[in-house]
Amino acid sequence: MNKNAKTNRRNFLKGATFLGAGIAAASFMNFAEASPSSTSDNLYLIGPQEGYTPQIGTLLSTMTMMRKWVIDTVKDLSIEELDYQIDDQSNSIGAMLLHLAATERYYQLHTFDEMEWGTWGEDIKEEWDVPSGLGEKGRAQIKGNDINYYLSKLEEVREVTKKEFAKRDDDWIMEATSFFENKPTNNYCKWFHVCEHESNHRGQIKFILKRIGQ
Repeated sequence: MNKNAKTNRRNFLKGATFLGAGIAAASFMNFAEASPSSTSDNLYLIGPQEGYTPQIGTLLSTMTMMRKWVIDTVKDLSIEELDYQIDDQSNSIGAMLLHLAATERYYQLHTFDEMEWGTWGEDIKEEWDVPSGLGEKGRAQIKGNDINYYLSKLEEVREVTKKEFAKRDDDWIMEATSFFENKPTNNYCKWFHVCEHESNHRGQIKFILKRIGQ
């Protein structure tokens, strides 16, 4: 870890509001000394990451952990399992995975390109509107793909997010516009929503897997 990375990490830890009363001093010191690089060994060390400003790195570490959990849940599924629908009103696991990629893609356009929601071009809508909206069209069109198709889409979109995050700083992540419920909403909240959105659909995916005996 270089000197600047250590300094940024320590400054973040001193100022982060989530480190409140009740966290033992020993735990704090262990967290402070953890490597900021994103590896499988420190997947569960939520905090600043090398190459990103402290708040953005912390957010990305949360997103990375959640994505790993999603992938571990679905990585061995067959096409039949990915296409399975509980009933004619439900979404398949495959459709939900593509929906996660679509959601992230639209938040990229909204936050990185500063586009009003839904104002992107027809080429973008043609690729992503169906998986974004799901419903009847999603059930009809999103099927017959193996797991590598869905994982590659998720990875392709995530790589864009990581590259764009690296270009920005903590002033940007805290920048607010009117969004959720037409209330001030900062970019941190918008991207946290992308993360918790994956958690929500992972729960649905696990429910479907129980129904098909997985």
